[in-house]
Parts: sequence; structure tokens; C-alpha cells
Amino acid sequence: MFSDKLNKAPEGFTFDDFLLLPSQSNIEPKDVNTQSRVSRNYSFNIPIISSAMDTVTESEMAIALAQEGGLGVIHRNMTIKEQVAEVEKVKRSEDLTIRDVITTSPESSIHEANIIMDLEDVSGLPVVENGTIIGIISRRDIKPIINSDAQKKVRDFMTEEVVTISESTTPEEALDIAYDNKVERLPVVQKNRIVGIVTIRDILERKKHPYAVRDSDGRFIVAAATGPFDHERAIALDKSGVDIIAVDVAHAHKPSIIKSAKKMKDNIEADLIVGNIATSQAAEDLISGDVDGLKVGIGPGSICTTRIIAGVGVPQLTAISDVADVAKDHGVPVIGDGGLRYSGDIAKAIAVGADSVMVGSLLAGTSESPGDVVIMNGRKFKQYRGMGSLGAMTGGSGAGTDRYFQEVKGPMKHAKLVPEGVEGVVPYKGPVTEIIFQLMGGLKASMGYCGAINIGEMWEKARFVRITSSGMTESHPHDLLITNESPNYPTSRLM
Repeated sequence: MFSDKLNKAPEGFTFDDFLLLPSQSNIEPKDVNTQSRVSRNYSFNIPIISSAMDTVTESEMAIALAQEGGLGVIHRNMTIKEQVAEVEKVKRSEDLTIRDVITTSPESSIHEANIIMDLEDVSGLPVVENGTIIGIISRRDIKPIINSDAQKKVRDFMTEEVVTISESTTPEEALDIAYDNKVERLPVVQKNRIVGIVTIRDILERKKHPYAVRDSDGRFIVAAATGPFDHERAIALDKSGVDIIAVDVAHAHKPSIIKSAKKMKDNIEADLIVGNIATSQAAEDLISGDVDGLKVGIGPGSICTTRIIAGVGVPQLTAISDVADVAKDHGVPVIGDGGLRYSGDIAKAIAVGADSVMVGSLLAGTSESPGDVVIMNGRKFKQYRGMGSLGAMTGGSGAGTDRYFQEVKGPMKHAKLVPEGVEGVVPYKGPVTEIIFQLMGGLKASMGYCGAINIGEMWEKARFVRITSSGMTESHPHDLLITNESPNYPTSRLM
């Protein structure tokens, strides 16, 4: 009886157990399309999602990833109000329409208008009377008279012919209107009343990010995490305009969580991703709850100790492939979460069925990750910790406790916790855009080797070869002293 448990146990495999086989290919990396889904209703230009960890993702990381075409999931180790504020920062960050418009009155003096422009650091002001825009006064208008006729009225020197746009005007249309009329700013008018202003500078700044992902209103797409039973947080996030809510729990294959997720889904407009799971049966059961995406991974993360503390888990490639076998039949995207150390691992995860991957350590230590840079022995580092670490369980809102089902209160609560994660530091890596460039470069190269022009073809065409530990040793640089570290292969990872 007991021996059968071992004799009949299936094998589980992870990234270092396989390599992708090169195939005949006429695909160049530059031609590859990496667009993929994260949830039923959202596609992204790169299949990269940042982990909902308090040392990885807040608004700054989410904005940077959205600009690159990926998705940031804002962690929940903070109050609901604080998390909502982080979501709103992302949503406001590239809203072309400035809503808090600084205006002046036609009866104001030139001197008063000039002071406002100096204080607000703007080069012009809409002139508004009874809520209606009747002109614009700029520094160019007042420069000749500011020293001689500063007490004269704005009405006498403003430009009365105001070029305006509506809220439905696209950025491209707004830019054409601005160029045609040789103006730097365009008031946004609704029912003859000014509701905002758009500047050429903001339009041109947006054009620097052609692969950015935005909602129907032109705002960045963002996700946020919630606990499995935290309906209040989920509803507040949904009202704030979040696009995707990710239920964040170490083991989502529980009837109570499936029931709670279905109730949550019924009360929000955002898409709902649920995880983590690691088996095909878990996928079947969660899909029955009408989820929009599945997050896969129990214990593969570099800072997760679940497999050691609890002795539980599934090697990550096997977990992803088992879940994908079920999810693909239902059109539910699969997110491989954890265990990714190199860009080649991302390619392997996608090849076995992942639509996208969630990364923590690869993005930790970047300029956009939360936390301060510290210097140790002359090198720069940033903190990185698992959400099952003691610090995450007891700091912030204590999100790690309910994530691992350890609600402990009262004195000496630290001693009554069983951490399933560790804390440490990672080398400071600079801007996250450079990391994304390297990761996507590696993925595109892999797809080129496999002859896959897009993610769908990668699922279809990718083939694997099993390797030994000697084969993995051969795969890494060897027999030399590395003198110039590659950003896509930092030698510090081998330490």
C-alpha cells in the first residue's frame, strides 16, 4: 500500500531538466510577435507580469511594465486605501488630459496672470468666464508689456480664437490639430465648459512607448492582488478602475476559495486571475468557478521555502504543462509563476503551454522596485523577500499570513508563525526597461531557433530534449574566468 505511493508516483520536471530542440527555421528574432493573453479579456505585447510582492511591484513598476507592453500586479501588503491609491497613480500617469486645469479670469491683471504662471510653472493659462473658455493668455502675449502695463486686464491681451478639442479626440487627431494651428496646448471642452487640457509635450511623450498597453480610455492597464476572501478589497480595487484582480494565495485548490472566487467574480467588472495551483485537477475545479486566468507555481520561487518546510510542490515545467492541458480546452490563459532565472526559462515555460510568466527575482533590484538602494562591500543592492517570509507576514498589512493560512494574533505572534519564505538582497540592476529588453531578446531568439513566429506557434512547434546534470553544466559558461558580465546572464546568480 505505502510502497505503491512511491512506485506509482509520476516524474516531475523543471527548467534545468530540458533544452529546446533547434528546428529548421526561417524566422528571425526581429520578426517574432510576442503578444499573448494574461486573462480572458486582456492581451499584452510581451508575456511578462511582475509578481505581487512588496519588494517588486507598486505603481512605479506597474507603469514601467505597461509602457513596455507588460503587466504589473500591485501587491496587497498595504491597506486597501493605499493599494487603491497605487492603482490610481498608474491610471493617472499617462492620462493625456490634465484635469486640474489652472485658469485665470478675463478681469485679472497681467501681473496676476504672470504670478500664476510662475507658481504653476506653465507657459499659458486658459481664460475662463462663468465656466466657459473665452481665450488663452500666454507668456508670449504678456512679455512685451509685463514691465510697463502689468496692471492691465487679461481680456485686453488674450488670444480670443481658442482651438479646442473634445474628450473623444484621439492623441493622433490632437497632434494634427495642434500642428495645423501652431498651438502648444489644446483645451478639452464639453458642453462649452473646459474640463481639461492636453499639451503637445504629453502627446509626444506617449509616442515614445509604441508597445504600451492601454485601456479604452487610453490609460495604462494595471492589475492588483487581493486575498482569497477579501471581497471588500476586491470591490474597492474594481471601483478604482483596476483592470485585473489577482487572488493571491499559496494554495488555491480549496472548495472555500473556489466558492469565494466565484462570488468575487460576480461582484466585479475586472477580470479575475486565481492562483496558485500546480495540478490539472486544480485547474478543472477553478475553471468551473468561471475564473479568467490561472496562476501556476507552488514552491519554485527563489525566495520560497514551501517545498522544504512543507515538503509539497510540483516541479514547475510539469505543473505548467499539466494545467495548460486543461486550461487550453476552456480558453483560460495560464501564467507560469516562479522558478524563472534566465530568459531561456521563459521560453521553456511558454513552450509547455504558458501564455505568460510572472517574475519576481528577475525584476527585484531594479530602479522601479520598492525599497532603497543599499551599499554593501562597495556594491549596490536592494531588499528582496518572499511573501511567506517573517518580514512580509508581520510587516505592512501582514498579507503573508492569510496567503499561507496563518492568521495569528496576540503577543509573541512572531514565534507562532511558520515562514515559507526567506529575506535577502539582490544586486541593484538599474532601469527595468533594460531587464525587459534582455528577457524579451532571449525569448525572441528562442522562438527563432524553434521556427515560431508567435506564441501559438511556439506551443505547436517547440520540442524538448531531456538532459543530465552534465548537460546543464555544459550549457553554462565554463573553463574560463568571466571578465565581462552579460546583463542577461549575471554571474552573481551562480553564487
